[in-house]
Amino acid sequence: MEPGYTMEDIAPIAVLMDELRSEDVQLRLNAIHSIPTIALALGPDRARDELVPFLQDSVDDEDEVLLALAKELGRNFEEYIGGKQFAHVLLGPLENLSAVEETLVRDKAAESIATIAEVLSTPQIEEFYIPLLKRLSQGEWFTSRTSSAALYPPVYNKVSWSIQEDLRKGFAALGADDTPMVRRAAAKWLGPFVKNLSKQHVLSDGLPIYRRLQSDDQDSVRLLTVEDLIVIAKQLTPPEVKEQLLKQIRHSIADKSWRVRYMAATHFNELAEAVGTELVREELIGQYVQLLKDNEAEVRTAAAGQIPGFSKLLEKEVILARIVPCVRDLSHDASQHVRAALANHISGLAPLLGRDATIEHLLPLFLHLLKDEFPEVRLNVISKLETVNGVIDIELLSDSLLPAIIELAEDKSWRVRQAIIEYIPLLATQLGKPFFDEQLGNLCMSWLGDTVFSIRESATINLKKLTEVFGVDWAKVQIVPKVMGMGQHPNYLYRMTTVQAITTIAPSLNLAIVQAEIIGPLLQLAEDPIPNIRFNVAKSLEILATTYGNTTEGREFVRKSIVPVLEQQKTDSDADVRYFAARALQKASADMLG
Repeated sequence: MEPGYTMEDIAPIAVLMDELRSEDVQLRLNAIHSIPTIALALGPDRARDELVPFLQDSVDDEDEVLLALAKELGRNFEEYIGGKQFAHVLLGPLENLSAVEETLVRDKAAESIATIAEVLSTPQIEEFYIPLLKRLSQGEWFTSRTSSAALYPPVYNKVSWSIQEDLRKGFAALGADDTPMVRRAAAKWLGPFVKNLSKQHVLSDGLPIYRRLQSDDQDSVRLLTVEDLIVIAKQLTPPEVKEQLLKQIRHSIADKSWRVRYMAATHFNELAEAVGTELVREELIGQYVQLLKDNEAEVRTAAAGQIPGFSKLLEKEVILARIVPCVRDLSHDASQHVRAALANHISGLAPLLGRDATIEHLLPLFLHLLKDEFPEVRLNVISKLETVNGVIDIELLSDSLLPAIIELAEDKSWRVRQAIIEYIPLLATQLGKPFFDEQLGNLCMSWLGDTVFSIRESATINLKKLTEVFGVDWAKVQIVPKVMGMGQHPNYLYRMTTVQAITTIAPSLNLAIVQAEIIGPLLQLAEDPIPNIRFNVAKSLEILATTYGNTTEGREFVRKSIVPVLEQQKTDSDADVRYFAARALQKASADMLG
């Protein structure tokens, strides 16, 4: 043992060393997660002089352990080693982690280095960070060069002019690297790097790197340059964009790889906003139509998602002449995913076109999509009806809407049935009470008898929301009698649904309705032969007591009608019933006293 250190001093680092050498991966993971505690026990000086060098030298062969270490060192670990002025000490172990084979570990290490860069002073960056960056950028293995790309943006604005020049040259070298993985990393980080450059350097350095990557022979590199294009376009004036980037815009949108075209379609609205109105009208409308007519369904799907956003940048006449014909074609597309994407976004055109043009051009498409064979298409149209309702009367759609809703309500997939239930309150608001009562009221009640529990549960929540939309008086007439009637059903599932529906809806009703319509049938169910129903009655009574027991009249109701039944249930033969009755009684008594 070294002189001057007691056993207590040595213990934390010794335990860590032992655990990190253990064959058990979980033990090694636990040891890594405990390094902040160990650093705290050692104190800043020993943590710097012993713990960090030890972590730097111990290279685990398990990626999970290395990932945990990369995470821990990026979580304000400098606080344990003496503060910001010593933060650079952590760069050593992270440099090692930035060169390992596993991508997740490298990415997390680079992220932690970038986090540490935020607290480093300019002298620290120039003395410690920049040499590290150069070592990684010029490393023999592609892994370290790949990691280095992420480390250029965080420090560019913190260093001197001459070092900035070196950084631009270093990043350009990554963009021209022989290894595709390194060029891919350069393409990924070019956007964040270019954001830090002055206009002059965007043109002199950023653009050449972008052009080199945009014409790369690997589509995995080219597809990442779409976002770089948007960043560069935002930093240039519209005339400069036209002069410097038009060729590249055309190339990306017409790229031979569908993956690149897909990326262009996904980010099309951002690109359109970045290049300016003039170029949108002159050039991008044609390019967008090209994407909407692409021969790959994935590209058409992505382009369909951009329809409302892109159309906002156009005049109404242009939308009608160029975009609407494409929308018409997409509504008959062979791919259900394209039609589903269109159905999700087509309603966004209605406010842009106005009432007459919507009725003439979009209404036939809505009606067509509402009859689509694919449930998701019909669901997507219904989910966005609110946007259309602000422009045209929804009655124009009601003849097609009703069959579509009924078909979805009876769909063999319970997830589709559940989705349509969630849209019913929204439809109720738009269609109004008379139409709803006549056409959809019975449908909503039928869901309470569905074979799938999640549907029955959603149906009760739906009734609560409808009560909030149409009011308590409507619920008294349309919902309560039907729900309470199910309480007499010979099938126990229907009786159970009645109890659960009361529990859900009761807080949205009033005491008069509860006393007149609900409490009698509910108390009968308290003596049901099925224990599950009896304990759910206890839960329901608890909700009624806590909801209505805060007024004099309510407290009297709880004392006379609810407490005696709960007292009786406390002696039930079933343990669950006794438990829930006792809990409900406790809460009811507390509310009455309160």
